[in-house]
Amino acid sequence: MKVSIFRASLLGVGMLTALSQLAWAKVSPEEAARLGHELTCAGAERAGNAEGTIPAFSGKWVGTPDTVKYEGTGHFWPNPYAAEKPLFDITAKNMSQYADKLTDGQKALLTKYPDTFHIPVYTSHRDFDFPEWVCAAFKKNAVTAQVVDDGLGLAAVTGSSPFPIPKTGLELLWNINNTGAQPYTTEVTTQELVVYPDGNLAWGETLSKFLGLRSEPGVIRDTADASAKYGRLNALSLTKTILPLRDKGSVNVSLESFNYKQSPRDVYLYNPGTRRVRQAPSFGFDMPLGVGGFRVVDEHHMFNGSPERYDWKIVGKKEIYIPWNAYSTNQSDVKMADLAKYKGHINTDYMRFELQRVWVLEATLKEGFRHQYSKRVFYINEDTWSAVMTDQYDGRGQLWRTVLGNWMWAYETQTPYWGIAAHQDLISGAYLIDNVPNERGAPLLNAGKDWSPAMFTAEAAARAGH
Repeated sequence: MKVSIFRASLLGVGMLTALSQLAWAKVSPEEAARLGHELTCAGAERAGNAEGTIPAFSGKWVGTPDTVKYEGTGHFWPNPYAAEKPLFDITAKNMSQYADKLTDGQKALLTKYPDTFHIPVYTSHRDFDFPEWVCAAFKKNAVTAQVVDDGLGLAAVTGSSPFPIPKTGLELLWNINNTGAQPYTTEVTTQELVVYPDGNLAWGETLSKFLGLRSEPGVIRDTADASAKYGRLNALSLTKTILPLRDKGSVNVSLESFNYKQSPRDVYLYNPGTRRVRQAPSFGFDMPLGVGGFRVVDEHHMFNGSPERYDWKIVGKKEIYIPWNAYSTNQSDVKMADLAKYKGHINTDYMRFELQRVWVLEATLKEGFRHQYSKRVFYINEDTWSAVMTDQYDGRGQLWRTVLGNWMWAYETQTPYWGIAAHQDLISGAYLIDNVPNERGAPLLNAGKDWSPAMFTAEAAARAGH
């Protein structure tokens, strides 16, 4: 009997190994050769759709468009499409005409708030491309990148998302999980606001610094090289609380790695009341975060951190009306009061929706694991690997929250930039508007020429809090 069990165990291990290798196999050189031809260098379909409502990829701009004048970092980006008007408006009355191009979250918002929630649809554009060095990273990653250590780690090159031609849900997840091309350094003060159904408000304000080691301009190195230089560090952040007043002076320093199994997230918290720094090894997953504890740690940027609690599945590609080219929401004359005009949801008058192709990624909570969200559905723009919307379900399988993320192109860094995010609670009727720099000044991007990991330590957290 023992021999039979032993042989069965070996057979099971062999089958699992084979399946694992199959699931995480690199693409062939022949398939990778499509990048830069029928596919963009980032892996998107270059062609438009049959109806012509999604244009072919032009990629005519790398950095600042030739149609605008940009004064440089620290200024909000001029909208290259400012003269355009909406083509049409999707409302509760006509949503059935567009149902196949709407998410469940969008349909729920239209149904729950028929008099105020609407989706203004503009002409679709695909005009921005990555610089040559990022394209080179995409092409190298296509044939070398791997998911390792039970899906908790990544072996790839820096500078771009790792899987321009994803084959598995985990590969698609790693494309949005703190790995893509983004600004190398960011310094920005942002506001956040929770609007409750009874009219009460909860304000937050933070000063944030971010160092994206993976996005060092012009530098392509594999994660082994990055580990040798930075100790497996991928990205670092420091966040100091300004509001609410009871938390003023609190500092959070977070260190993200390329491998959550070998190097779990490392977080240090400075408490101004005790004037002490403590390590927070459990920081992550569904731990409440931000003003009112409205959102959880791993839903910032739609998802971040270890993927260990979910099974990940590629649902496919769809054409969806998404917030895109969102320059009109990130401007100094758009006030928080304007965005928070209505009960239950962000004011979409300032938003721009376009029909774009997205990857649909589904995360289902594993048996034996816990999280506030039992299922999550992510919508990821194919041109940039930016997660633009998420639908999140509670433990009963009921649609609970839907998030609208506003992305645009940062001219000075030649990368996508994460703008305002709106988290709507479809059950309680409360909502959060997050990451709003408008009344505090535009972000400073790639201005920290002398920044280093030494700025993101426990000691740095204490210094920042004093």
